[in-house]
Amino acid sequence: MLEAVVDLLQRHGFEVLGRAADGVQALTLIEDEQPAVAVVDVRMPRLSGIEVAVRAAAGSPDTAIVVYTAYGDRALLAEALAAGVRGFVLKEAPLSDLVHAVEQVVAGGAYVDPVLAGFLVMDALDHRLASLTQRERDVLRLLADGHANEEIGRRLEISPDTVRTHVRKAMSKLEADTRTQAVATALRQHIIS
Repeated sequence: MLEAVVDLLQRHGFEVLGRAADGVQALTLIEDEQPAVAVVDVRMPRLSGIEVAVRAAAGSPDTAIVVYTAYGDRALLAEALAAGVRGFVLKEAPLSDLVHAVEQVVAGGAYVDPVLAGFLVMDALDHRLASLTQRERDVLRLLADGHANEEIGRRLEISPDTVRTHVRKAMSKLEADTRTQAVATALRQHIIS
């Protein structure tokens, strides 16, 4: 597999500065060569790819790490991103995806395998949903039904000023500029129905 990856990257114009049989060798190569990008596996002998990423950040801070792995679970992706990994590619993907990931990372971007990218979207949605209080969701739901602040206040047994406060907080959390946009965002993201 290592030779196939090296060959593919070279055919696409990348200079391969070294190959490593384990994580310790990979870290040493990264620190010695200071490459723009290092492609590592998550499961390597002696030192995991995540640990290589963490340590390389200190010894070669300008090296971007791309993880190429057979393990595609949400927790591993989160751990890799927290360690500063800039690319995450599954081995089940076509090899051209690895080339694309390296190109993206070299250009200053990031890459997450499309199979796993949905996790990031869901995490962001879960965060927004969790960040709205139940009362803010109730207020947005009543706004969506066309009720004014005074009516919402009567229904929820709170003052119109408190309704306005809940609307303002919900707008901020949903990054909405208007009440209408907050309601539309909450409906579109299934935060309210």
